[in-house]
Amino acid sequence: MDLSGCRDIISSLPEAISCHILSFLPTKEAASTSVLSKKWRYLFAFVPNLDLDESVYLNPENETEVSSSFMDFVDRVLALQGNSPLHKFSLKIGDGVEPDRIIPWINNVLERGVSDLDLHVYLETEFVFPSEMFLSKTLVRLKLMLYPLLEFEDVYLPKLKTLYIDSCYFEKYGIGLTKLLSGCPILEDLVLDDIPWCTWDFASVSVPTLKRLTFSTQVRDEFPKSVSIDTPNLVYLKFTDTVAGKYPKVNFDSLVEAHIDLRLLQGHQGYGENDMVGNATDFIMRICNVKTLYLSSNTLQVLTYSCDAIPIFNNLTHLTIESNPEVGWQSLPGLLKNSPNLETLIFQGLIHKATDKCGDVCLCKPREEIRSCLASSPVKVIKILKFGEISDDMEKQREQIKYFLETMPNLEKMILYYNTTSVEDVTEVSSRLQRLVSKLASSTCIVQLISDNLSLSSTVSTNGLLCF
Repeated sequence: MDLSGCRDIISSLPEAISCHILSFLPTKEAASTSVLSKKWRYLFAFVPNLDLDESVYLNPENETEVSSSFMDFVDRVLALQGNSPLHKFSLKIGDGVEPDRIIPWINNVLERGVSDLDLHVYLETEFVFPSEMFLSKTLVRLKLMLYPLLEFEDVYLPKLKTLYIDSCYFEKYGIGLTKLLSGCPILEDLVLDDIPWCTWDFASVSVPTLKRLTFSTQVRDEFPKSVSIDTPNLVYLKFTDTVAGKYPKVNFDSLVEAHIDLRLLQGHQGYGENDMVGNATDFIMRICNVKTLYLSSNTLQVLTYSCDAIPIFNNLTHLTIESNPEVGWQSLPGLLKNSPNLETLIFQGLIHKATDKCGDVCLCKPREEIRSCLASSPVKVIKILKFGEISDDMEKQREQIKYFLETMPNLEKMILYYNTTSVEDVTEVSSRLQRLVSKLASSTCIVQLISDNLSLSSTVSTNGLLCF
């Protein structure tokens, strides 16, 4: 093919646009464009975003030499950029990088006014971030990951809106976290992932401006002694933790959406109420303003054994329940009775542990003993995810669905997401649903069966329509 008449559009672009395009590439790939022409030789060094990842350089057979090459590469890039403004700096490094080389890199980008700083530092030797990082006047987003020690004398980050801390340690434990957050006057989004506050005397998150909070820890053999969260403007909460010994102060006055995964101390599942460590009442009572609520199966267990009362959820319109074959539904009737404006109820699976205390939402008790709160439920839509995922209990799942349909008079729609690869299974369930039409508690209810695996969908309504 004759390309002599083709025009090189990329090379004719203004340098500012070329730099903008290169800013979306990892710095190593951006650097490879320097061989294209003289114009491109050093252009990559002036992009506003730098993404430096040691792992893309590593050769398992010669890690030491490659790490040295990576460090030299970073030095060259920063030297080429000089004092040019920088928007984002992302650095991912492992144990082969010398700690003494890291601090000058961080200080370099801080001096150039970086606003987005992302540091993944995994070193076997102790590493402490430079104090200048906690006094930056330009940082808007800060992400710190993988085992560094957070040690600082003073903190003032006047522009910081997003703070993400993963697997880091605070030198002064709870005092350190409190000091860090108090130096962020306009913080809006906070993520604390794998922070071991279960070993602290206390943990406190007090940020008046915070709008989103995510906390997660996988520790289950220890529980936090004291947790306070004072966030009056928080609208979104995702919280995974073991129930604390106490919650002295919890303020979620503006909360709209919450994903709660509270867990009992490992080994305490199945203990009596008097044997529980910690009490979740003060925490649960403060989330009562939410409109959208997700509760894990662990949280259902906590509500049963480690919560004195279930609050009234007057604003709740969407509730998602995660089911687990090892956890009962004892707390579910109380939740539904105390949600007078609930419109959508979502089950992530239906299989749960059968107990004589499950109440009137399921069929764990003989039918004649059930006085169902479902008969007065305002729920209009039920969605059942993972239907059929546990095939050994298909009959129990079908009976539970039948019970919902025959008991809930305000139900307008039920959607079953069937986890199957068999067309015959879909046909059988659809036929069973069709036979229930005359028994539905709601004369306007539509039942939809969806199998994403087969790209099939069937709908059953009270007029007898069945379509695929």
